[in-house]
Amino acid sequence: DLQVGFEEPVWGRRCNPEAELHAARLLVAWRAGRRPVFHARHMSTLAASPLHPSRPGNAFMPLTAPVPGEPVFEKRVNSCFIGTSLEAELRAAGCDALVLAGLTTNHCVSTTARMAGNLGFDTYVVSGATATFDRTGPDGVLHPAEQIHAIALSDLHGEFATVIDTATAVRRATRSP
Repeated sequence: DLQVGFEEPVWGRRCNPEAELHAARLLVAWRAGRRPVFHARHMSTLAASPLHPSRPGNAFMPLTAPVPGEPVFEKRVNSCFIGTSLEAELRAAGCDALVLAGLTTNHCVSTTARMAGNLGFDTYVVSGATATFDRTGPDGVLHPAEQIHAIALSDLHGEFATVIDTATAVRRATRSP
């Protein structure tokens, strides 16, 4: 879900402002290695959301936009697996491992990683190619994005996915499939 709408001020302060650059590095490596690339686009059902299909923010960020031939899965919930044919297409393509990047770490990335792990995919989340925003808890306490990002990654690591850095993911992409 690397979409223009995530640049809107409504989301608040974000950690890891270089996440898109890291995701772009991954895309270059995946495309050069002729590995399958799949994109997700969040199609918010809330008319006021920057990610609503009627809003300019629904567009992909140019740096990480799909190129012709790369499938796009449009979703209306956090998980890329719910309401899409992603699982079937991954299995048809012979994919048994997934490397995830995108926004936001604690929502769409986490939900998709959890489901991928539960579905039996060997799942990797690239820490540098993910990011999130500050959040206020139900108790009114403001939690910094860096803390939420770190906790979301720690919740995934070793349980649903393996968290790796960008350099490791790029190195692995250059190996033979």
